[in-house]
Amino acid sequence: MASPRVVLKVSGESLQGQRESGIDPSALNDIARQIVECRNLGVEMGVVVGGGNLFRGRLAAELGMAEATAHYAGMLATVINGLALQDAIEAAGGEVRTMSALQVRQVSEIFIRRRALRHLEKGRIVLCVGGTGNPYVTTDTAAALRGIELDAHQLLMGKHGTDGVYTADPALDSTAARYAQLNYRDALQQNLGVLMDASALALCEEHSLPIVVFNIESADAIVRTVIDGPDLERAGTLVDHGETRLAG
Repeated sequence: MASPRVVLKVSGESLQGQRESGIDPSALNDIARQIVECRNLGVEMGVVVGGGNLFRGRLAAELGMAEATAHYAGMLATVINGLALQDAIEAAGGEVRTMSALQVRQVSEIFIRRRALRHLEKGRIVLCVGGTGNPYVTTDTAAALRGIELDAHQLLMGKHGTDGVYTADPALDSTAARYAQLNYRDALQQNLGVLMDASALALCEEHSLPIVVFNIESADAIVRTVIDGPDLERAGTLVDHGETRLAG
């Protein structure tokens, strides 16, 4: 039987920990440790890395930078985060390959699907950086695309400061309730941006790639979500073709 395979989206905000920006070594090392632990337990791990802790292309564009240029700068920020995570994974005892959608040959391989699959089959952790290599596309879309390309069983969206998808922003609405399960169509119709952008969500729906949204900051959240599955009644939201329901 083939090993289970997941693609984990690690946002830039997850790497900054409690800092206002940049990389928090404690958060970085904890995420790396959990990724290695999952791999050691037999799960093939693909990881898509964001860059919002270092540079936000959309914000730079709003401040006057050419939008395409700003997006490329954001892609380079994901490469920096990927190199930091690569080093932390190796320090934790994992074997890792960083593969970029942009050509940065001195520090990473170019992303080639068949090569990435071979790395996973050999037990290596594959870090995907550089987004999709194209401007105007988010790293959420990159995560959905890599999840589909790598034949992942699930796409795990590690969030910063939220334990799932809610009916409204719980910080602003005390009546907001968490979804335990959410149908793709309902998520698209309700424009739930906390989940992922609409293009990424539509890709997952079209290819029936289940999404699990969870709080990456809670203790051992990656390991618990990957190995045991999310405890949907207590934390996490599963997005798939199933019936939408609130947590009990």
